[in-house]
Amino acid sequence: MVNKMKKNTDKSEIVISMDKICKSFPLEMGGDQQVLFDITFNVKLGEFLAIMGPSGSGKSTCMNIIGALDSPTTGTYKLYGRDISNMTSDELAIIRNEYIGFVFQQFNLLPKRTVLDNIMLPLMYRGMPMDERIRRAREMLARVGLEKFETYLPTQLSGGMKQRVAIARALAGDPKLILADEPTGALDSKMGNEILKFFKQLNRDLGITIVMITHEFDIAKYADRLIHIRDGHINYDGPIPKNDNNL
Repeated sequence: MVNKMKKNTDKSEIVISMDKICKSFPLEMGGDQQVLFDITFNVKLGEFLAIMGPSGSGKSTCMNIIGALDSPTTGTYKLYGRDISNMTSDELAIIRNEYIGFVFQQFNLLPKRTVLDNIMLPLMYRGMPMDERIRRAREMLARVGLEKFETYLPTQLSGGMKQRVAIARALAGDPKLILADEPTGALDSKMGNEILKFFKQLNRDLGITIVMITHEFDIAKYADRLIHIRDGHINYDGPIPKNDNNL
């Protein structure tokens, strides 16, 4: 259950601006392999966007650029109006910590640390005082309905509970953007649907901007907008279609 908090309301504000993004990687035998071609789109505040594509389509490379884990070869990427296209790795690390909350397929929780410790970890890197870290982590646990599990280890939780802890960790830093990479990939269909409904609730009730990466149309349908990438090109950008026959 999502606790009440102030909802983001300025739907005109652009969170992500990708303008003619291209990405190439060097090949061992010489030359380059281009994997993204002129990727251009905007994401406004409060959108729930799914980026979908088959394996090798370029969607993961696109995700890495959105998440400030990599930089484009050419083109401009602005996050909240700030051009981060050519930042150094150290500068990108600061951007990630300040703007983005990540939710990964494999949860990425520390198995020997408690649930509360896992949520507090990114707050430590921000230099937040311990008492404030604890308060914030407990607040996030309550938001995802796991306030009774703060002393548990991740190994004592179900897959769905682990992903909720990962969501609480992503929310703890009050990010401008949640980037979810195949967030149900390690869950069964029932647990996966619960997590997707929870993302939907976060987006609807709190106005949190969410970009979700997936290769499955049934998962993408939980979003409100779909970008489909094939062979490094966007071949669809619009509302969720009735089916994926034409993607």
